[in-house]
Amino acid sequence: MDQKRGFDGDKYIKMQSEHIRERISKFGDKLYLEFGGKLFDDFHASRVLPGFQPDSKIRMLCAMKDDAEIVIVINAQDIERNKVRGDLGITYDQDVLRLVDAFRAYGLFVSSVVLTRFSGHPNQIAYQDKLEKLGLKVYRHYPIAGYPSDVNYIASEEGFGKCEYVKTERKLVVVTAPGPGSGKMATCLSQLYHEKKRGVKAGYAKFETFPIWNLPLNHPVNIAYEAATADLADVNMIDPWHLDAYGEKTVNYNRDIEIFPVLDSMLKAVLGSSPYKSPTDMGVNMAGFCIENDENTRKASNDEIVRRYYNALTSHRKTGNEEKTIEKLKLIMKQAGVTPDDRAVVLAAREKENLTGGPAAAIELFKDGEMKIITGKTSELLGASSALLLNALKYLAGIPDSVQLISPSVIEPVCKLKTGALGHRNPRLHTDEVLLALSICALTDSNAQKAIDKLGELKNCEVHTSVILSQTDERVFRRLGVNLTQEAKYQTSQLYHQ
Repeated sequence: MDQKRGFDGDKYIKMQSEHIRERISKFGDKLYLEFGGKLFDDFHASRVLPGFQPDSKIRMLCAMKDDAEIVIVINAQDIERNKVRGDLGITYDQDVLRLVDAFRAYGLFVSSVVLTRFSGHPNQIAYQDKLEKLGLKVYRHYPIAGYPSDVNYIASEEGFGKCEYVKTERKLVVVTAPGPGSGKMATCLSQLYHEKKRGVKAGYAKFETFPIWNLPLNHPVNIAYEAATADLADVNMIDPWHLDAYGEKTVNYNRDIEIFPVLDSMLKAVLGSSPYKSPTDMGVNMAGFCIENDENTRKASNDEIVRRYYNALTSHRKTGNEEKTIEKLKLIMKQAGVTPDDRAVVLAAREKENLTGGPAAAIELFKDGEMKIITGKTSELLGASSALLLNALKYLAGIPDSVQLISPSVIEPVCKLKTGALGHRNPRLHTDEVLLALSICALTDSNAQKAIDKLGELKNCEVHTSVILSQTDERVFRRLGVNLTQEAKYQTSQLYHQ
């Protein structure tokens, strides 16, 4: 929403691509850019930096597509143990294929896949065969004894020298992966070793959006990053190497600060000298220069911190885990000066539940520059989330609350089908079923069409439900792009919940 805008996305794409080109020219022939975080679908960044689009980073790379190629790295041990991405629910080896398709859809060149820590396990060999049959070039990098501390051995023919040389064609080589621990940095350093042997002037840099190095340590954007990585125990810190070298306070996170002496030694062993004096030097992130409304950005980041807390509570209710994450998030909220009750939709959903005696939901909407909270309650035919969607769309379309967008004569047969032939216990319509019914009604009802036309305006709106949603309703809200939180309780006391 424009009233919440705090970040200039167009400026970011221009400034970021220019800065990366400058870094390429610093080294000469080639730059290996380790890309942390998500290249696309970066919804965390779009929430804490309003105006940053989820695909801003990939669009930035598209501005450099003629000079760029992408190398995807996957830890072969993750193939062996079928490691799963928690946010997508797919294995890392499947995600490599998804990433290739996604990059190609943007017109970007994916040159190869690197299997790091390759041990020769049958599953690893089978996966390589699968990729090669799909037309992808695949290279093997092997475990190195003493990595990362035995620098002299690592930067030798017995170390990086045994790893296969990845053939690249372009000036910018973006090294990315399905998730952390995949071996991106080691792949970049191995390539520097091989490039030097071939007389190629190559360099290394790192792209991490968060924490933002030129914002204060206690800025809500950086605190929100700690909230997002609370399960990883990441901690933002003043970069001591940068402070010592330049007398300037910059922000980085503990893992990069801790590994810098080792990385510095590796760069010296591989290249003969290190081009960097600090972890901050290695970075190329320009996001901090593109914040245009600090107040809006601070508000958005504080909202994200509270959302992370509710999400952790819900996850704990579902899995029984997350205790340490919840405790850390409590400390982070205290540091940021926010509380769980700062989320207005939470209070509205709870109040509606108390009044109606059943599950309820609330959404925060903006219309004509004014904010209004709309609620939905549970009825015989509709769940609270479904009622909320209809009420929100009516409000945005200017349709009186008394108007029925979907006639009971349309809803009732669907409910009977669910409990009859399909064998469901709950007759109430889920959000996807309501939207399908609404789209059918739109063929003959102008009000229903007006409501459908407003679906796009729900994006980035705040939503809270007084109970944990079904997977179906949660998925629909995610696709609509709303910022959803849920109370950490189920509607029933059953032990099994679908």
